[in-house]
Amino acid sequence: TWMGSMQQRTERSLERLLPPGTTVPQRLHQAMRYAVLGGGKRVRPLLCHAAGALTGADAARLDIVACAVELIHVYSLVHDDLPCMDDDVLRRGKPTCHVEFDEATAMLVGDALQSLAFQLLAEHPLAAEAKQQLDMLRLLSQATGSRGMAGGQAIDLAAVGQPLSLAELEYMHIRKTGALIRAAVMLGAQCGEPLAETELARLDHYAKIAGLLFQVVDDILDSAADTATL
Repeated sequence: TWMGSMQQRTERSLERLLPPGTTVPQRLHQAMRYAVLGGGKRVRPLLCHAAGALTGADAARLDIVACAVELIHVYSLVHDDLPCMDDDVLRRGKPTCHVEFDEATAMLVGDALQSLAFQLLAEHPLAAEAKQQLDMLRLLSQATGSRGMAGGQAIDLAAVGQPLSLAELEYMHIRKTGALIRAAVMLGAQCGEPLAETELARLDHYAKIAGLLFQVVDDILDSAADTATL
């Protein structure tokens, strides 16, 4: 019941925060809304709201942070689906963004979603102190960049057809998937009352393990399940 409620809340928030499809440039904004709305499990927003509940965070703040993380996630999916990456034609039960629109538009969709995510974190009051909000921006930046999600994808591309050790696989997964999941948890927690360093460390450890688990299950499904099941 809680998950369903939070997923619906996230959907409404995303719909409100995304530019309208009637706003110039209409095709880009329509493609952004196509990629983001009406699908997905919203795992990262769920984790963000759950962590925020631990610290008594205001729900409106959590909406912003949850949407920012989800926009980063969707941008990564749009780019991952491109022919130069995984060359996928289906995403969340419908044609991928570059199939429904075109490759150039899909590239711009990813760029615009990433920019919008940081705009949301910058223009809404999310923390009691400006320094804490800057730390939140830094956290999402690191989780998204070459030391996080983008770096993990680069390692994944370089490892195609290559056997990986358990340590190498974990190193890749911690960045490719785990970094953004950890960011969702930690950003949600930072929207509320401060936690002790030991509590933050436990929460971060939980998020790391959850991120690894999510990627392991995803990889098993990817190799074992047919398209209809996926």
